[in-house]
Amino acid sequence: MSFQPHSGAEIPPLTVRVARASNPHGTSAMWTRDRLDGLWTDEDFTGWYPRDGRPGLSPAQLATVCVLQYVMNLSDRAAAEAVRCRIDFKYALGLELEDPGFHHSVLSDFRDRLAEGDRADRLLGLALTRIRRVRGRYES
Repeated sequence: MSFQPHSGAEIPPLTVRVARASNPHGTSAMWTRDRLDGLWTDEDFTGWYPRDGRPGLSPAQLATVCVLQYVMNLSDRAAAEAVRCRIDFKYALGLELEDPGFHHSVLSDFRDRLAEGDRADRLLGLALTRIRRVRGRYES
């Protein structure tokens, strides 16, 4: 699997309309997207994957799935199924409604990469820095 960054990943308009129509008050997954969007981008994971080979999934999306998986206490299989089947997960990840998702083993591989060296600490530090920056804008 190779690293090929996705830019910004806006939520497709149809996904937004269907998610908002079916969940007018939102869900945990939708709130996560609305509040945590931008905490990490694919470029934050540049050194984690080779540049050649079969294109990989968006590491920023996989990080978001891991957050949702933790918050909702989901197994890898259940999290992968949620990405495949739930409209609010597609919203949270900025996916088209037709997106087929991924095999559950991808999450384990992602966590293995996250556990190497100080990657988890650096990613958390980056997210906290971005949260402080956004919070500072609201307090000014």
